[in-house]
Amino acid sequence: MLVSGGAFANKANDTLNVAWEREQPTLDYYYQNSREGIIINRHIWDCLLWLDPASGEFKGLLAKSYKIIDDKTFEFEIREGVKFHDGTTLTADDVVGTISFLTKEGTGILQNQPVAWIDRAEKTGPNTVRIYAKDTTPLALLYLSADIPIYPMAYYDKVGPEGMGVKPIGTGPYKVTSVEPGKRIVFERNSDYFKDSPKGQPAIGKIVQRTIPDVNTQIVELASGNLDWIFKVPADQAEKIETLPNLVVKPASTMRIGYLTFDAAGRSGENPFQKLEVRQAVAHAIDRPAIADNIVRGGSTVVHSACYPDQFGCTQDVTKYDYDPAKAKALLAKAGYPDGFTTDMYAYRDRSFLEPIIGYLSAIGIRTDLRMGKYAATRDAIRSSKVPFAFMTWGSGSVPDVDAITAVFFGGGPDDTSMDADVQKWLAEGAGTMDSAVRKAAYTKALRKIADQAYWLPLFTYPTNYAMTKDLNWTPTADEIPRFFTASWQ
Repeated sequence: MLVSGGAFANKANDTLNVAWEREQPTLDYYYQNSREGIIINRHIWDCLLWLDPASGEFKGLLAKSYKIIDDKTFEFEIREGVKFHDGTTLTADDVVGTISFLTKEGTGILQNQPVAWIDRAEKTGPNTVRIYAKDTTPLALLYLSADIPIYPMAYYDKVGPEGMGVKPIGTGPYKVTSVEPGKRIVFERNSDYFKDSPKGQPAIGKIVQRTIPDVNTQIVELASGNLDWIFKVPADQAEKIETLPNLVVKPASTMRIGYLTFDAAGRSGENPFQKLEVRQAVAHAIDRPAIADNIVRGGSTVVHSACYPDQFGCTQDVTKYDYDPAKAKALLAKAGYPDGFTTDMYAYRDRSFLEPIIGYLSAIGIRTDLRMGKYAATRDAIRSSKVPFAFMTWGSGSVPDVDAITAVFFGGGPDDTSMDADVQKWLAEGAGTMDSAVRKAAYTKALRKIADQAYWLPLFTYPTNYAMTKDLNWTPTADEIPRFFTASWQ
């Protein structure tokens, strides 16, 4: 039973107390790979660009303006007068220095993918920088808006990753004033934050982040008034929190989707899922709305395309499979399995979601031998051509573009279990240009064929439950990256 502790005091002292479960090994963004590290990054540092989460529009951040010279060349005019937290002024040299460090071999950075496309950067004027790509990279602007924060290079050259890891310096809306590794981080509003930032001006004076590994302890702390905000709250606990007068729960859909994948290419050997009718039978056998509404809950929605609906290029105009067990049985019979069959089914998480799926399949005669394992082992089994059928999930790294999901699983790589040459060609076309119209057209063709052939059965979105004091104005986004610099008190 949860007991709410009276009035919340944190609004009065302008301090937002938040908690998450994972300890951060370092605050140097480039040497970590966790979601919590991404959250910290958005508050301490700025990138050249900013992707408005509401409009999907790229705006200049540390860059006052930008131009796409050609598919491999990007030019940025750097803002004048922007200050780092230590009072030094941002220059074009900091931009070039940051890029040069990231592209240098042997640095050991963990954030490799966002910078692997860059060939070099050069200063072309007092406040002008050009960044050159190795090849056409449609996600270049996304990376430059989220994953390549600009460091003060004089400071970084002096203190290195170890120094930046405990005393980070950026230009962002909040600065770190205290770090207790594994316990807490204190952020204070950057009173000198530049007024033209599309991020807006931070309203809350101080943020105190605590690391609390146990979610039940987080909930007790929230209910007692010692915390103002937590996330990843289990659905059953969220329902209890909603009964407390001083708290509110905000469920939000995320970019993570659940899906069933079939070995349509026969990589694991001859199997029933090589037949289109069998894959379609599975698609018609499962009542996805019922699972999303009653089992997953929290605002989960059914997915029809092999991507998250709000990602760039993710058309929803594809073949849809309604719940129709009679049609599913007829398709199985047409495929030569009037009495069904038995198959191995691999998975690595969410047995409670799997149980109704297995039940629906059993009702049409598909019997499953469930093989639960850890994510890495399950992924490796798929890549090693040992898996005929699996329940998996993918979060796209919170990248709002189909290139972060559809191309991964249908582009001919190790995770491609359909190996459709047409789909691979269209995805390559979409990835080979910066022209958004051409990209959308190519991705639409690929996604429609994936759905027509039922290479995947996309199931539902994964929601995240956020719980917080009613004193807080804050809105979640699908990328699961809380932006506390947009928050304010009621």
